Parts: sequence; C-alpha cells; structure tokens
Amino acid sequence: MRSAAAVQTATGVSSGHLITYPRFIVRSLRLATDGSPLFYGWMILLTAVWLVGVHSWATQIRDGMVMTNMTDHVSWGLYIANFTFMVGVAAGAVMMVIPAYLYGDDDMHDLVIIGEILAIAAITMCIAFVSVDLGRPDRFWHMIPGIGRFNWPMSILTWDVLVLNGYLLLNLHITGYLLYMRFRGQRPSRRWYLPFVYLSIAWAVSIHTVTAFLYCGLPSRPLWNTALMAPRFLASAFVSGPAFIILSLLVLRRFSDVTFGDRPIRTLVNIMRVTILISLLMLASEVFTELYTGGSHTASAQYLYFGLHGHNALVPWIWTSVALTIIAAVLLLLPNIYKRPGMLVVACIFAFVGLWIEKGMGLIVPAFIPSTLHEIVEYLPSLTEWRITAGIWALGLMVFTVALKIGIPIFTGKESLSNLRESQT
Repeated sequence: MRSAAAVQTATGVSSGHLITYPRFIVRSLRLATDGSPLFYGWMILLTAVWLVGVHSWATQIRDGMVMTNMTDHVSWGLYIANFTFMVGVAAGAVMMVIPAYLYGDDDMHDLVIIGEILAIAAITMCIAFVSVDLGRPDRFWHMIPGIGRFNWPMSILTWDVLVLNGYLLLNLHITGYLLYMRFRGQRPSRRWYLPFVYLSIAWAVSIHTVTAFLYCGLPSRPLWNTALMAPRFLASAFVSGPAFIILSLLVLRRFSDVTFGDRPIRTLVNIMRVTILISLLMLASEVFTELYTGGSHTASAQYLYFGLHGHNALVPWIWTSVALTIIAAVLLLLPNIYKRPGMLVVACIFAFVGLWIEKGMGLIVPAFIPSTLHEIVEYLPSLTEWRITAGIWALGLMVFTVALKIGIPIFTGKESLSNLRESQT
C-alpha cells in the first residue's frame, strides 16, 4: 500500500483532507438547514417570494418582454437599475476587508467574513438581474469564448462580465478556503489567501469602475457622459455596502449569540460619514453642471428633476432619493450614533434606499428620456418586473442568510472538526 505522503505527493491532496472534506460539507449542510423557528419563518418567506419571482420570469419567457414596460425607447429598466446598484453593494463589501488586512484591525478581522459573503450574494443577484433582462437565457451562448463571439478586449460589456465573474470567484475562493481551514483548526497558509485578498481589494474597485465606463462610454446618452461617473459610483458603493453590513451586524447581535464590540460598527459608520458627503457633493456638482449650463444635452436631467413638457414620472423618485440621502447624512454626523441602534438603523435604511433610487431609477431610466430623436416615452416598471425583482432580492437574501449560518459559527470557532469529534465520542 502507498503511504499517505506518497498519496499527497502524487495527487497534491493529503489523506487528512480527503477525510475532512466530506465532514466539512455535511456539517455545512447541517448548519444551513438547522435553526430556530424564526430562521425557518424567514426562509419560508424568502422562498415564497422567490417562487413568485420564478413564476413571473417563466411568464416573461413564455410571452416575451412585452410583459415589461420597457420599449425600444427605454430598453434598460428596473432590472439593469438593480444590477447597477448591486454591483456597488458588492464593491462596498470590501470596506470590511481593507481595515482588517491593510490596517491590521483585529476587531474587523473577526467579522471580515460577513463582507466576503455579502459580495458573493450581491454578485449572484447581479448575474440574476442580467439573466432576466436578456429575455431569453439561452442567448448566453453568444458570450461563451470559443462558441459565441466574446468581443474581447474591444467591448466594455465583455470587460464587465470578466470583472464580475472574476470577483465572484475570488470571494468564493477566499471564503471557502478560510472557512475550511478554520473548520480543521489549522492556521491558513498566507500564500493561499492573502494575495487573493489584496487582489480582491483592487478588483472591487474595478467592477464598479468598469460598470461606470460602460455607461459613460455611450455618446448617445448625454446624462451619462461625465468623468464623475466612476467616482460617484465608488462613493455611493462605499455607503450602501457598509450600510447593509451594519444592518446585518445589528440583526446578528439581536437574534444570534454572536458577540462583538462596537468598534466594527464605529469603523463602518466613520467610513459612511465621509463617503456619503462625497457622494452628495458630486451629485450637487453634476446637477449644477447639467442645469446651469443649459442646452439640449441637459434635457434628461431637466426631465429627471423637474419634468419636461408635462412628463414627470421620475420626479417623485429622485427627490425622495435626495431627501433620504440628506437625512441619512445628517443622522450619521451625530456624535456617538453607533451607540443609538434605533437611529443608526434609520440612517442606514435611508442611505441604502436613497442610493438604490439614485443609482437605479434615477440614473438608468432618465438617460433614455428624451430619446435620440427627442421623443418622450416614459417608463415605470410593470407588475411583472416588480415580482421578478422581488424574487431576485429574495434569492440574494437566501444566499446571504445561508452563507452566514454556515460561516459565522465556523469562523468564530464554535463549529470545528475537534468539536465535532468530541460530540461524537
């Protein structure tokens, strides 16, 4: 018989790993499906909403994109609006990684797994939103290298596909490797995860930058032709991502036995304090430039903020966004807000929703109104679009919840191979 060392030399996998892998998978499945009645109720609710979305998507595939309110004038609607926002949430999740690894913050290091998991869930939602916007998912074959025409490196859309999928693979590797080594009770090898962590930081910036270039590189859409598009995207991402993480930390503190101090939340609040002000400053600069200079190229901004020729469907949306973001900024600037959970929750929700509107309905849709032929065709999402969108959000929250159920106990050391062996003996 061959020795364990010989097997490891020949295959690159030790016999210990071969034994531990199945236990790790089985234990992960157990953690993902075992919980309190509150957990089961939450997952049942998300599953029900997801199934409604799946049914609506099936109806859209059967009957065509006529089920949406998108037209040849407004060809990107609620789906791409949510895609754009979720790219920012995925990029903003890196705000847990930077303090932990670049600045050696031990308190953030213990919770960095939450940011990695959020990135995975957000990119999953991005892929889902693009899929439903295709109309026919079988058209994906056009983007498969060697089968379809990938149009790389000339197409910015191709770059967007590469950076998004690359970011997903990076976070899957980092999260999976760290959790597996924690489960084994071994110190992770720095060469197997640290280079990928530093790469993911730069990659997080790239996913939102490339998405911004995808928009501002379209000369037929004056609303997007601005050099501030990428910086605005990044600033808002570093608000929405930390806002969601703060809400998640508060929920974990309230409904689980996970213990952590105020420092991680305080660090994220300080990040939001700066980035939300930068985001508002750049928004004000854009509005001033668009509306003060005048001209035909400002028609989209005029339509968005004040209406145009009696058409004003998006005016309530954008002013709601501005109001929520300003209120959130004021609340975040209050001293010691991280010690006031109720007020902090309000600030994070307002910031999250306000930027969801700004980067979604307030950015994507008005760029198509008026059209290149100066025709005004307004757009508001149909019921089918809302149902599919709700289903994708439910899918993302399910991925996030299940991943936390697996990741938090293992990363904090409450679930490990040694504990499993003790419970079996």
